[in-house]
Amino acid sequence: MTTPRGFRDRSDDSLFTLIGEVPELVRNLIVAEIDSAKKWVKFAGKQAGLGGMWFIVALFFLFWLIPALGAFTIIGLSSWMPAWVASLIVVGVFVVVIVVAALLGLQRFKKLSKSESPAKSITVDARIVKDVADEY
Repeated sequence: MTTPRGFRDRSDDSLFTLIGEVPELVRNLIVAEIDSAKKWVKFAGKQAGLGGMWFIVALFFLFWLIPALGAFTIIGLSSWMPAWVASLIVVGVFVVVIVVAALLGLQRFKKLSKSESPAKSITVDARIVKDVADEY
């Protein structure tokens, strides 16, 4: 007898029949989960690729915005002072920004090198478990 959704009525099956079908059900579940994971990875990879492309487009326009902003600032300052002084001020500001950003980045990398990596902690945990298992 089948149900309206097409599933077989299993109420009359014996316990041994139901237990005998468990390996096949587990195998089907694992295959379905792997297929679902593959589908999700494909979708996530596509979305990440498109997102990365849009970041590259934004960085391209940012690359050209910085010189335009510098020229705009130099031209604006040159209305109050000689152009060479205005250019020197803009270059000095850019150098200060570059040095500050480099120092902040260096500080982050130093903090990263001080932290414990997950691979190292897994190795330590495995060694502890092995030592405990060897005791027994």
